[in-house]
Amino acid sequence: MQFEPWIEERVLARQGVLHPYDQFDAATTAFVIVDLQNYYTQPGFQGECAPARAIFGQVNQLAAALRAKGGTVVWIKTSADGADQFWSHHHRHMLTPERSARRLRELGSGHAGFAMPPALEVLPGDLTVVKRCYSALAPGASDLDAVLKARGVRTVLIGGTVTNVCCESTARDAMMLDYATIMVDDALAAVTPHEHVNSLNNWMLFFGDVLTVAEVAERLA
Repeated sequence: MQFEPWIEERVLARQGVLHPYDQFDAATTAFVIVDLQNYYTQPGFQGECAPARAIFGQVNQLAAALRAKGGTVVWIKTSADGADQFWSHHHRHMLTPERSARRLRELGSGHAGFAMPPALEVLPGDLTVVKRCYSALAPGASDLDAVLKARGVRTVLIGGTVTNVCCESTARDAMMLDYATIMVDDALAAVTPHEHVNSLNNWMLFFGDVLTVAEVAERLA
């Protein structure tokens, strides 16, 4: 991703280099792929982010590269089971009654919306973590932090959808928990290019690095 000069100047002033990580130790690196379920990627579902289908190839490519080097691939899935209770504010006040009911139904763990599209290469050795709200690392949202720590992970690569909601929320919490955190530009998708770019601009300014799949692959050791 090409950043505007003023963003690069701010980043350079803060940390001295534009991209702080010359190399990633694959053994302590995880590719955390957020919400590429049918509900968020396929036509006919309420949460469809159509551009997400275009990143499947890049996601598969980076996952394969990291597996080949001995790294960890984690697929994050959202479940709305019980969300009308544990996330009641969101469902009662931030969604219309119709949208709330449809989200609860289509993201239920027994619904087709919860499943992963067959075009994604989810392998038996990969990990799957189910989360309850936007960030997989918010308190009580999932056991992702424990899963990563058990694997000795210190670097987190973020891909999936949507860039500016669940992906950015998870990434911010990862950074706050002291993981080196990288948003992977071409392995992320938002509903509009504007939202995607704005999210990554703000991320670069304050939270972590932004790299492409190719740039990450070059740094894997």
